[in-house]
Amino acid sequence: MSKDLYVPKGATTGGGYVVDIDPERAGWTYCSLRIVELEPGGTHAFDAGDSEWIVVPLNGGCTVHAGDEEFQLLGRESVFGGATDFAYVPRQTRAQIASGAGGRFALAGAKCERQLPARYGPAPEVPVEQRGSGTQLRHVRNFASADAFECDKLIAVEVITPGGNWSSYPPHKHDENRPGEEAELEEIYYFEIDGPNGFGYQRVSPSREGGSDVLAEVRSGDAVLVPDGWHGPSIAQPGHDMYYLNVMAGPGEHREWRICFHPDHTEGYR
Repeated sequence: MSKDLYVPKGATTGGGYVVDIDPERAGWTYCSLRIVELEPGGTHAFDAGDSEWIVVPLNGGCTVHAGDEEFQLLGRESVFGGATDFAYVPRQTRAQIASGAGGRFALAGAKCERQLPARYGPAPEVPVEQRGSGTQLRHVRNFASADAFECDKLIAVEVITPGGNWSSYPPHKHDENRPGEEAELEEIYYFEIDGPNGFGYQRVSPSREGGSDVLAEVRSGDAVLVPDGWHGPSIAQPGHDMYYLNVMAGPGEHREWRICFHPDHTEGYR
């Protein structure tokens, strides 16, 4: 297993973040993920720089100031409690997160070129789809998928995998630019597991000689980086639902999620 691609909880901290994965840390160009924990009455300020960001409450609510805009996020009790509202922070914007009751907040980011308006994303408008069936059933919250919410480069979704089920299956990849068939995208998986002592597994296998190769036991607060390769399955421990936040971005002219399934694992897929 590549230790560089498996990022255990606490391995990347700093700047007020309990998780801080930027392109330099990941060894790529676009994707970032930060997680900040705020005590009741706490605040956290940041500069967007050359990236666009989406503030996603993991638990708790907050107020997001983005330039001259202000957004009240109701948030949620936990990532297993349903979709949340969120706020989009444009590049080159000074922002602040403030939480009266405290909470944990993810910042999903991607280096970009266009400066779009700051915006609010209501929870009821988040498209939620049921993907797969049986032991491959999972629930996908497409809050910032390419066709649900406008960004310049950033694509972000949440997935809930019921305990004992597989998701990110069949294994798939998006590490080549093949117009109409596959888009080149970097990706971060950030995990939380429901219940104490819960865990799951994440597999990334090479799609090319010397490519990414990871088999990680993941727990709440862990992340896995996917610069290339077939990723999946993501496996949830029986009795413990698994959540992951996917953050993606790439160099393509068009912002799109196009994937290629592993040909050895598609037969019989439901």
